Amino acid sequence: MTARGFSTAEFKSRVANAQTLMAQHGLAALLLTTEPEVRYFTGYLTRFWESPSRPWFLIVPAVGNPVAVIPSIGAALMARTWITDIRTWRSPNPVDEGIGLLTETLIEMAGKDGRIGVPDGPESHLRLPLSDWAKLTNAVPMLGGDHGVMEQLRIVKSSAEVAKIKQACSIADNAFARVPEIARAGAPLEKVFREFQSLCLSEGADWVPYLAGASNQGGYTDVISPATDAPLTKGDVLMLDTGLVWDGYFCDFDRNFSIGKPSQAVADAHKVLIDATRAAFDIAKPEMRACDLFHAMDRIVTGGQGGSDAGRLGHGLGMQLTEWPSLTAGDQTVLKPGMVLTLEPGIEMSPTQTMVHEENIVITGTGAEFLSTPASPEILVIEA
Repeated sequence: MTARGFSTAEFKSRVANAQTLMAQHGLAALLLTTEPEVRYFTGYLTRFWESPSRPWFLIVPAVGNPVAVIPSIGAALMARTWITDIRTWRSPNPVDEGIGLLTETLIEMAGKDGRIGVPDGPESHLRLPLSDWAKLTNAVPMLGGDHGVMEQLRIVKSSAEVAKIKQACSIADNAFARVPEIARAGAPLEKVFREFQSLCLSEGADWVPYLAGASNQGGYTDVISPATDAPLTKGDVLMLDTGLVWDGYFCDFDRNFSIGKPSQAVADAHKVLIDATRAAFDIAKPEMRACDLFHAMDRIVTGGQGGSDAGRLGHGLGMQLTEWPSLTAGDQTVLKPGMVLTLEPGIEMSPTQTMVHEENIVITGTGAEFLSTPASPEILVIEA
């Protein structure tokens, strides 16, 4: 069984790697405001981030350990991490929601003229009110972008991180194997969704923040809709796509099922999707590029026409359901050992219907390894 949490040595290594990159860009500190970034350096894992009432801040200085500037309600939990410098204010406080304390701390850590980096690239955001950001930038004018430091750090996972993603995948594998227990002709799709989440939890997931899917004759119209009360019928293709979490790390893959014997078109399409996934897996290795994997899949599912409106055929995976890179025709990201990716080709069944397939892999020193158990070319059949 994979151990929960990380050693203090792992967190110190992350900080040291960050400080090396910061020095290259002349940054005196990093200011982090979102859950995965704060957790990356601290191990601070809580569902309390679901509440938007309070902002949370972490400062990584050019030298020394990170400093947490957080609402006092979180002090006890933060004190159970390896972080020792924890500064708090009583929150909610609309008059000063931590901005005064944060300003003082930033100036203390970076000086009045030190450049402070804030993640500003793709897939980043600020988790605080725009009015508070204006107050902060007026008080600390040297705030700017982080030059991609956080992306460079998080895009490559440590072996301990990969083990957690693999554990999440194993839990989902077990839940998918039990889908015939809950899916049958006549079962409402929304009931299948609820029961599948229960299967994930019973198999060991901590929570199931993401579940999408669809069911229809000969394919489905999209892959992101919530479930309806429409019953499964004979001839339907049922797809379930889950992003469950174990110890703060996601899996993200799907499985297709045929309710009763599949049509020849569905059976053939499923085999094509597996062939496309395998084609990308076979070339996935260090020094290849994200776009190379895209083209390997696209040549099989569209004949090289450039993909579909979905925009990409896979993405990075880790503390978030989707991370860098995106497997698109133009993404030049060079693959490195430790990158965890999804391979997600799709195939058009008709002008209004599609089928997709998704697996999770990790780039190794010489190639790639499946983290999800790869699906068979034959679509799984659930007796109607």
